Amino acid sequence: MSFNWIGLVFWLLIGVSLFILAWGIRRKSSKAFVLSGIALVLPSLYFIGAENWLRFVAFLPIICFYLAYSIRKSAK
Repeated sequence: MSFNWIGLVFWLLIGVSLFILAWGIRRKSSKAFVLSGIALVLPSLYFIGAENWLRFVAFLPIICFYLAYSIRKSAK
């Protein structure tokens, strides 16, 4: 049985993204939302090819980027 490195990277990116997203919500930091979106882009690209409702998971980075935009716009 071999170790699956791609799966490890996939789940680490999801975990890091959720952690940074929670930190960004707590601190209301637009930089944290952008980092969360960037970390979530690669795992979400995997779900674009899905044939069912999982295809909508690919839109999660867009939500992070929109939150960063709205925080940045409200700070000005």
